[in-house]
Amino acid sequence: MKSIRPLLSQMYKSFMVWRIKHLTDQTFVILLSILVGLCSGLAAVVLKTLVHVINAFLLRFNVLTFVGGNGLMLIYPLIGILLTIFFVRIVVRGEIGHGIPSVLLAISRHQGKLPPKNMWTSLVASTLTVAFGGSVGLEAPIASTGSAIGSNIGRFFRLGSQHVKLLLGCGAAGAIAGIFKAPIAGIWFVVEVLMFDLTMTAAIPLLLSALSAATITYFLMGTNVQFAFTVAEEFALNQIPYYIILGVVCAFSSIYFLRSTARVEGWFKKISKPTLRAIIGGLALGVMIFLFPPLFGEGYGTLTSLLHGDSQVLFRNSIFATWSDSTWAAIILLFVLVPMKCIATATTIGSGGVGGTFGPSLILGGLTGYFVALLLNQLGLPIQSTSNFALVGMAAVMTGVMHAPFMATFLIAEITGGYALLVPLLIASAVTYIGVSPFERHSIYARNLAKQGNLMTHDKDSSAIQLMNMRRLIETNFFIVRQGDHLRDLVEAIQNSRRNLFPVLTDDDHFVGVILLDDVRKVMFRPELYDKIVVDDLLHPVSDSDIVCITDPPQSVIDKFRLTVSYNIIVLDEENRYLGVLSRANVFSAYRKFVSEVSEE
Repeated sequence: MKSIRPLLSQMYKSFMVWRIKHLTDQTFVILLSILVGLCSGLAAVVLKTLVHVINAFLLRFNVLTFVGGNGLMLIYPLIGILLTIFFVRIVVRGEIGHGIPSVLLAISRHQGKLPPKNMWTSLVASTLTVAFGGSVGLEAPIASTGSAIGSNIGRFFRLGSQHVKLLLGCGAAGAIAGIFKAPIAGIWFVVEVLMFDLTMTAAIPLLLSALSAATITYFLMGTNVQFAFTVAEEFALNQIPYYIILGVVCAFSSIYFLRSTARVEGWFKKISKPTLRAIIGGLALGVMIFLFPPLFGEGYGTLTSLLHGDSQVLFRNSIFATWSDSTWAAIILLFVLVPMKCIATATTIGSGGVGGTFGPSLILGGLTGYFVALLLNQLGLPIQSTSNFALVGMAAVMTGVMHAPFMATFLIAEITGGYALLVPLLIASAVTYIGVSPFERHSIYARNLAKQGNLMTHDKDSSAIQLMNMRRLIETNFFIVRQGDHLRDLVEAIQNSRRNLFPVLTDDDHFVGVILLDDVRKVMFRPELYDKIVVDDLLHPVSDSDIVCITDPPQSVIDKFRLTVSYNIIVLDEENRYLGVLSRANVFSAYRKFVSEVSEE
C-alpha cells in the first residue's frame, strides 16, 4: 500500500497539471457533473435495491395474533431504530449529518463543504431504518448522499467554493432524478428546495448530472425505479372545481404534517436517553404499523395499488380486513391514515431513525387525494378518476410541505409519462401553496435554519444580511477605561489610541457606557484636573440603538445602522459584558462583498 500511494500522488499531480493546461474550469465542471450524476444515480440504485431486498425478506414471515394482523410488525420498527442508533454510535461515532437541512447549512455557511462520511453513512442508516418498517422516505438521505458526493469530488479536484456548491447541487439533482427517473424534477429540486439560482453557468451541469443519473438507473433497473403509472383518463374542464376542493384539503394536510412533525419530534427531544427514546418510539411505531399496515416502510407499494384502483390494499394484513368490501370503511380508514402517517413519520425520526420527509409527503398527498375522490364519489359528485386525484394530491401536498410547486408538478408529470394532468397539477398546487403560505413561511427543510438565521434564499439582499458572520466583524482594538478611573487614565488611553471612542467597563467587564473624544477636548489639556475628574462624569448618552447583543440577528444590526447616524455600535453578550464594536464601514463593506459573492455565476 505504501508503494502505491506515492504513485497515485504523482498521477494526481500530473493530471492536475494537464487539466490546468488543457481544460477551463467551466469545461472541467461540466465533465465532473456527469461523473457526479453517475455516482449519485448508482447510489440511488444501491439504496433502493438494498431496502427492497430486506423488505421482501422480512415480509415473508407472518405471525398471526388473536385479533388478526402480523405480530412481527410490532417489533420490526424497534429493531430497525435500535440498529440505526447502534450504527451511528459505534460506527459513525458522531452526528450522521443526514437530510436536506445539513445540505442547506453547507451551502449557506460552509462554502458547500460536506464531510466525506456523508457519502455513505446516510445510505446505511436509512437502509436499517426503512427496511425494518420505519415510516420515512429514502429521497432525502439519497439527496444528502448525492450532495456529499458532488461536494467531495469538487474539493478533491481543488475547485473554488462556487464550483463546489454547483457540484453539490448536481449531486442532489442526480439523486432525485435517479430515484424517480425524472431529470426535470431533479433540477427543480435544486432550484426550489436548495435555493440555487438557475443561471446559464449552472443549468448545463445540473441538466447533465440529472440525465446521467436517470440514464444509469434506467440501465440498471429498467422502468421499475420508484413506481410507474400511466394516466388513462385525461383532464376534463368540468373537474376544475373538484381539483380546487382537493387543493384546499391538501393545504390542511400540509399544515397538519408540518405542525405535527415538529411537535412530535419536540416531544422525543425531551427524552434525554437515546436508547429509551428509541424503545418508546419503536414500540409506538410498531403499534401504529400493526393497526395500519400501510404505514410500514416508505408506503409506495400501497400507493401504487391505490393508483390502480385496489382500495383493498388498505385492509391487507390488517385487523380491519373484514370491512374491506365497504367503500365507507375505506373512506374512514383513509381519514385516519392521513394524520397517522404524519405521526408515524415524526415518531420514526424523533426516536432515532434516519430518513426523510420527501417520500412521506408524496404518500400523504396520494392518500389525501384518494380520500377526497372516494368521498366526493360517495356523495354523488361525478369525479372523473380516483387515480388522477391521488396523483394531483401527491403534487399538492408536496408543494405545501416543501414549498416547491414546480418540482412537484414536473415530478408527477414525469413519473406518469406525460403532461395530461398538467392543468389540474398546477391548479391544486397553486391553491395549496396559497393556503399554506400565510401559516408556514418556510418549507419543512428550511424552517429551523431560517429561525437560526442560517438560510440562503433567492433574495440576495436578504441572504447577504442574514448570513453575514457578525462575530468576524467585531473590532476589539478599542482602548477601554474602567468605572472609577480618573481623567489621567483616560488621557493615557487617548495618547495610545487612534480611535475617538472609549468604552467604559466595570471591573468584571460589564458595560457602563462610552466616552467620545469630542466630549473631553476641553479638559484633556488641563493637568490640574487629571486627578479630580472621574470618567463616570464624562459618559456620553447611549441609547438602545447604539447597542446590540451578540445573539441579535444580523438584520437588527443593519436596521440600527440605517435608522441612526452612529458610526459605531457596541456589542455585548447575553450578560451585558462588553465584546467589542461594530463599525458602519466594516459592516456595509462586508455586506457588499457578500452580495457580490453570492451573485456570481
